[in-house]
Amino acid sequence: MKKALLGILLFTSLATLAQDDLQENIRQHEVKVNAFNLIIFKSVDFSYEYLIDSESSIGATVLFNLQDQEDRDFEDGPVYAEKFAFTPYYRRYFSSRYAWGFFLEAFGMYSIQEDRDEIYIYDPIFDDYEYVYSDETSNSIAFGMAVGGKFVSKKGFLFEVFGGVGRNISTSNNDIGTEFVPRLGATLGWRF
Repeated sequence: MKKALLGILLFTSLATLAQDDLQENIRQHEVKVNAFNLIIFKSVDFSYEYLIDSESSIGATVLFNLQDQEDRDFEDGPVYAEKFAFTPYYRRYFSSRYAWGFFLEAFGMYSIQEDRDEIYIYDPIFDDYEYVYSDETSNSIAFGMAVGGKFVSKKGFLFEVFGGVGRNISTSNNDIGTEFVPRLGATLGWRF
């Protein structure tokens, strides 16, 4: 009986030790770049994500819009009103694999939005209207939700796609601040 009890204790201690060694090899850090925003919106979007456990993570994204205000006024394609955005987020994963597959995300966003205001002024001397431009900014804080999926290779290369929307709850300039902010992406990155 003593040998059996000693054998069980030895087996459970080895199993626990092996499990600790397995958990030490788990990669918990990710760096990513959003290829979707770079191609579609001409903005650079970098992210860092820390994996808390197999089902949850926290992270932050920094977005820099590369379009000039003049370019945004004359382009037909989609544009971001945000010139800069900082987005912290929390994700919950729904898969048996470690931080992989379908996820829900709650995020906050601090953004600086820019817009060009165009005013027509009548000039009585030349009997003509003149365009006067003024650039305005708005600091905004938003909260929102997103859904997506993440896929990671054995070597650590990752691809994720997500989409969501947030609502601005505080805006410093209501004339140019938008009511909603998008959260879109198809990111490529590395888990280490």
